[in-house]
Amino acid sequence: MKKNIALLAGGYTGESVVSLNSAKQIETQLDYNLYNVYKIIISDEEWYYLLDNNQKVNVDKNDFSISVNESKIKFDAVFIIIHGSPGEDGKFQGYFDLLGIPYTTCDATTSALTMNKGYTKAVVSGINSLNVAQSIQLFGENETQEQEVKSQLKLPLFIKPNSGGSSIGMSKVNKWEELRSALAKAFAEDSQVLVEEFIKGREFTVGIYKTKGEVVVLPITEIKSSKEFFDFEAKYTTGMTEEITPAVLPQETTDKVGEIVKAVFAKLNCRGMVRVDFILQDFTEDFYFIEINTVPGQSENSIIPQQVRAAGMKMKDFYSLLIEEALVG
Repeated sequence: MKKNIALLAGGYTGESVVSLNSAKQIETQLDYNLYNVYKIIISDEEWYYLLDNNQKVNVDKNDFSISVNESKIKFDAVFIIIHGSPGEDGKFQGYFDLLGIPYTTCDATTSALTMNKGYTKAVVSGINSLNVAQSIQLFGENETQEQEVKSQLKLPLFIKPNSGGSSIGMSKVNKWEELRSALAKAFAEDSQVLVEEFIKGREFTVGIYKTKGEVVVLPITEIKSSKEFFDFEAKYTTGMTEEITPAVLPQETTDKVGEIVKAVFAKLNCRGMVRVDFILQDFTEDFYFIEINTVPGQSENSIIPQQVRAAGMKMKDFYSLLIEEALVG
């Protein structure tokens, strides 16, 4: 018997557009022989399912169900593809836990933790062969912060919202004169800001997922941006970034990266699919952790789909693995 799957998209942040693009691609790739798929759109104003005639059917938030043609539809699992709040920060995960509905992402605790870049770095910093850049976390904008940053860190710096995604609100600071505006830009997106020293090296990202008790590492992607760093424009503007999958790396380095990211996956108690961004420092090849993304983008040209195809898998089969993993708990 087919399972009812809710494909959850949208959200409460500027990343909702990215989420809807991801959902559009996933919707075309799910296995309709196995699943009845209902795309549920989440916004500040409403949660709804759109019928073929464009009529909205509101979600009953008491049990996360919908009524179509006088039939009440409950869901066997939820495929969460909301980037940012409330689908990546633990809010929906906690809600579904209360309702007893399985979902494809990390649990509520891990989702909430990993949305906070500073706290995540603190948790993973003890992993063998993993390095983290020197950084400080700022709470609320005030007049003393510029001096605090100058006294503790060296230029150049990356300034980023602590809980943001898609590199929104992020800046690179090469001169102290740029610090104030960069902090203001980041604080416009979040009440907490992470300031960290720049690590010069090659930038990479790699997907990891769990299926049938096994943690699998996908082929690594190298990011080569035509801009100074991989910001929102570089991520989502065609032609501004070259993404090489699989990355050209010695097998020894590839194996080492695989062991490190598996350790990150385990230490953070991850589930489903995640993506780890990292830098291999010039001249040392040391692995520097940037961040982990627990709801990676899934539009056709996003990195995870590139890596899945490079691994010789079909997206339909990959998404089925994620759903089946959620169903068995």
